[in-house]
Parts: sequence; C-alpha cells; structure tokens
Amino acid sequence: MALISGCMLLAACVGNPFKDAAIDPKSPVAADVARLTRGDATFPAFSDIPNAPKDVRPIANYGRHAQAMLNAGAALERDTAPDTWTLNATDAFVEKARRDVGPQIEPPKPGDAEAFARELRERATPPPPR
Repeated sequence: MALISGCMLLAACVGNPFKDAAIDPKSPVAADVARLTRGDATFPAFSDIPNAPKDVRPIANYGRHAQAMLNAGAALERDTAPDTWTLNATDAFVEKARRDVGPQIEPPKPGDAEAFARELRERATPPPPR
C-alpha cells in the first residue's frame, strides 16, 4: 500500500495537464480557446454583478402560492372522491329531456324483426327473365 500511495503522490507532481495541453490549430474552436485562455484576460469583479430586480414578487410568496395550489388540489380531490356525491331528483331532469327530444318510439319486440323480414320476402318480386 505504501508503494502504491508513493507512486500516486509522485505521479501527481509530474506536471500540470492544463498548462501542457496543446490546442489543435485545425479545430473549429481553436481561436476561441486561445482567446479565452489568455493569461492577461480581465476577469469580472463582484461589483460587476447587477443588483437584484425590484419588480418581482418576494421569494416567500412563491412558497405561499405553491402551498395554496397544493391545498386547492387536495380540496378538489377530497370533494370529488368516490362516495362524496350523489344524484338526487333526476326524474325531473329525465322528463325534461324526453320532452325536448320529442315523441317516443316504441322499442321493437323480439318477433318484430322476423315479421318484417317475412313481409319483405312476400313483397319482393323476382327480376324479369332475360
């Protein structure tokens, strides 16, 4: 273990890979890399950071609005949960809907389809011969 840790410590002292790295001049970003890694480049100061905007809501309001939204969602789930509402007095609704639709047609009886088919066969006339 001592030999391995000694080798690792010596390997760390070999050199700076960032200083020794060469930029491929054929690379499309070579000019940008050279410009951005210049040693005499100016760096921004803390005074360059702009002031916080004044026309935004306070940070605490974000949490209040998020909590209000969660409360509204929980209320909606509670109010629409199964077995929380029933339909009452639907007879008046049904009668109004039937009046709006118009006269009722009597539903067919089980033997009506066969009687209708028999009547069509009796009325049918074969095509004339050629």
